[in-house]
Amino acid sequence: MKLIVCIKQVPDTAEVKLDPKTGRLIRDGVPSIINPDDKNALEAALRIKDENEGSTVTVVSMGPQQADIAMREALAMGADEAILISGREFGGSDTWATSYIIATALKKIGDYDMILCGRQAIDGDTAQVGPQIAEQLGIAQITYARDIKLNGRTVTVERMLEDGFQVVEAELPVLITAIKELNTPRYMTPRGIYKAYEKQVKIWGFADVPVDEAKIGLKGSPTNVNKTFSPEQKGKGEMLEGADRNTVKTLVEKLAEKHLL
Repeated sequence: MKLIVCIKQVPDTAEVKLDPKTGRLIRDGVPSIINPDDKNALEAALRIKDENEGSTVTVVSMGPQQADIAMREALAMGADEAILISGREFGGSDTWATSYIIATALKKIGDYDMILCGRQAIDGDTAQVGPQIAEQLGIAQITYARDIKLNGRTVTVERMLEDGFQVVEAELPVLITAIKELNTPRYMTPRGIYKAYEKQVKIWGFADVPVDEAKIGLKGSPTNVNKTFSPEQKGKGEMLEGADRNTVKTLVEKLAEKHLL
């Protein structure tokens, strides 16, 4: 079975700050990580590989050359091959253009059985790229997967909903997006790290991916981010301790002052 996992290197949102003048992310000194949901997708692929002899896992990402670190981490976790789509021509692509580029690269890889992506990236939170890749490829898609069971050429997935879950079946090939409830990603091993740096991360530039230049980058993106900002911090909260009548009375009075009662 040939499994493909789409991952993204993102800034660690615990460390992200915005420039108050430009509204842009301050990336200097901010560590980059594999998008968390993408790690769940990778773990799902690795488990399928472990249970199905002869299966392979190829990791695909689009980003700058520094994403090589994320690709090496994926290889150290157990992926067999890593392909990084990187080039100035791809810069500024929105989710639609990005999905078009990645889907075109996947068509070049070809002969895949299952594509796994994270539900959404923590730097954009759009949850659009995975489903758009499926649409570009013309294959079935199942989103918000919290459980995946494979039976021959059929996959059964439990989709997480707000008030429960939905069971969906699909024939391969299929694209599945993963959520954190799906699994706990494995750690890299010392041997895995050593082997990851023995392997080559393939770099596919603009000349290697047969895309229409009019459909990529800023020029090919039908959407753009108008403004990014951090909400102003609210005043320091006040803590009331105790459960006696006076504390409750004080709480009621303060809520009434703010017209919350």
